[in-house]
Amino acid sequence: MVTYYLNASGVLPYLHSLGFEVIGYGCATCVGNTAPLPESVVAGIQKGDLVACGVLSGNKNFEGRFCDCVRANYLASPPLVVAYAIAGTVNIDFEKEPLGVNFDGKEIYLRDIWPSREEIHQVEEQKVIPSMFQELRVKIEVGQVMAELLRSGENPRDPGYIGTRSRNVPFNHLSLLYHLTKSWLI
Repeated sequence: MVTYYLNASGVLPYLHSLGFEVIGYGCATCVGNTAPLPESVVAGIQKGDLVACGVLSGNKNFEGRFCDCVRANYLASPPLVVAYAIAGTVNIDFEKEPLGVNFDGKEIYLRDIWPSREEIHQVEEQKVIPSMFQELRVKIEVGQVMAELLRSGENPRDPGYIGTRSRNVPFNHLSLLYHLTKSWLI
């Protein structure tokens, strides 16, 4: 659902441009499915005997969650994960310290970029919810096509066969279903 909201709201391309990816759900990070840190970063952590920090959105926290060289891990909401990454440190007071400086030299604070509840509701109403209903409509239409194929009694091996049990759908119908569903399968 998280990826769906990020896609439908139009936020995901901006996160991609900042280097963020949705890498998995559930136990993906616990079992090592995150991308490894660059070797130069790992070497720097080891050489300096640093206590490297990681911030992630999740529900489990333990040493080495990202990799064995990241010893201090913190849990935060997805927007705060992004904020910490932009700041480049976990040692920040978001109320008093800027995340960074824009091209005009103006300091940008978290409060400057954090959306209001009203802005979030507006995006949900204008982008996310209509997208969900569009996807549901496509699934219903595909289901109707599939049900009609089953009711029609078509059998590619015996065109005159009519029965009540499930049968293989002819290839040309699979092609039709593929074209109808490819927009919501991606």
